[in-house]
Amino acid sequence: MKQEQKEELKKIIQNEIEDLTQEIASLQKELKPIKKDCSLDSIDHKILKQDQNITIQRYETAQRRLNRLKAAYLKVDTDEYGVCIECEDDINIERLKLIPESEYCVACMNELGI
Repeated sequence: MKQEQKEELKKIIQNEIEDLTQEIASLQKELKPIKKDCSLDSIDHKILKQDQNITIQRYETAQRRLNRLKAAYLKVDTDEYGVCIECEDDINIERLKLIPESEYCVACMNELGI
């Protein structure tokens, strides 16, 4: 991979990290315990709990991706970055632009069922 491609990918990763950091901060504000409110019936309370569970899942997913992006950012300047951990072939640069934290090429992902 050329140095200019690595620099482009670093910028992409930095932007993704910034966006996810903002999303996580926003989701954290929504993660407040649901208090039993006398004005809510049991169905309304269940809907609030479902909404909260969805928010928790979104938060956890964003946090995991943020961790993967940070790890990818640290690896960009190494020879390991952009190489499939299964077959050791280069990962397509267009794939890395879309999913910069990719550790597998498309062929291995399909073969592994990931």
